[in-house]
Amino acid sequence: MRPAKFEYFDPHTVGEALNLLERYGSETKVLAGGLSLVPLMKLRLAIPKYTVDITKIPNLSYVIENSDGGLSIGALTTHYILETSSLVKSKCPLLSEAASSLGDTQVRNRGTIGGNLCHGDPACEYPPVILALNAELKTVSSKGERTIKAADFFLDLFRTSLKPAELLTEVKVPPILPNTGEAYLKLTHRSGDFPVVAVAVVMTLDKRNVCKAVSVGLGSVASTPIKAEETEKALLGKTVNNKLIDEASELATRRIKPPTDIHASAEYRTEMTKVITRRALKAAFIRAGGEK
Repeated sequence: MRPAKFEYFDPHTVGEALNLLERYGSETKVLAGGLSLVPLMKLRLAIPKYTVDITKIPNLSYVIENSDGGLSIGALTTHYILETSSLVKSKCPLLSEAASSLGDTQVRNRGTIGGNLCHGDPACEYPPVILALNAELKTVSSKGERTIKAADFFLDLFRTSLKPAELLTEVKVPPILPNTGEAYLKLTHRSGDFPVVAVAVVMTLDKRNVCKAVSVGLGSVASTPIKAEETEKALLGKTVNNKLIDEASELATRRIKPPTDIHASAEYRTEMTKVITRRALKAAFIRAGGEK
C-alpha cells in the first residue's frame, strides 16, 4: 500500500522544527530514521497530515563524554555509531551490545536512538537498556528544555511522555561505576527480529562479590519496558553466586504482563523471561569480575 497524502517539511534547525510542530500540532509526525513511521504510514496505521523530517538538522548526532565520565548522545545518533564507537564501547558497552543486535546493516546505518525511543515500542532494543542504565532524556520545546527520567518516559504501548510540540534532543547516560558488569540479551526467532524477550542488566560488585548496585530492564513482556524490581531487591547487598542468581531470576516475572501474539504466547514469554534474565545476570556478574 501507499501512504495517504501528506505534506512534507525538512527543517534545518531545531527552532524551525519546533515552529512546525506548534503550528500543526497533533496532526504532525516527526521523521527521524523512518524505520518505524514509514511502514506504519504505508499500512495506513498512521495517517499524519504533516511530516517533519529532522534528519537535516545538524548537531543532533554525537557521542560526547561528560566531565563526570558519563555520556551525552544526540537523538539522531545512528545504531551503527553506537555499535562501533570506541567511546561507547569503553564507557557504556551495554549500549554498543544492544545496537549491534538491532536489525541488519541497513537498519543500523539508518535508524536512530531517538526514533527508536520515541516510537514507544516495548519490543525495541533501547527502552530496557536506558531503564537499566537509569538514563535521562533531554527534550526541547518553545517553552524551554526539560529532563525526563527513563523510568517516566514510557507511558503505555506506543505512548511516551513527549508532548505534541516537543523534540527529544539528547540521551544522558550516567557514569558507570568501577567493578560494573553490563549485559544485554534477547530471545528472537531469527537474527535481526524484534525480541520475544529482552533483558538488560547493570551490576556493580565489591571485592567480595557483594552486589553494591544492580538494575534490570525488561522488554517485550508488558505494554512498556519495565524494571525487574523484585530481582534487583533479591540481589542488592548480598553475595552473588549462581544459586542467588537462579533465585533472583525466578522473581523477574512478578510485574510482567506479557502479550500473546504471532511471535509467542504469554506463557512462553513468562518462562523465557526467567531464562534470559538468568543468562544476563550471569554474564553481567562475570563481566563485573565475579567468580565464575
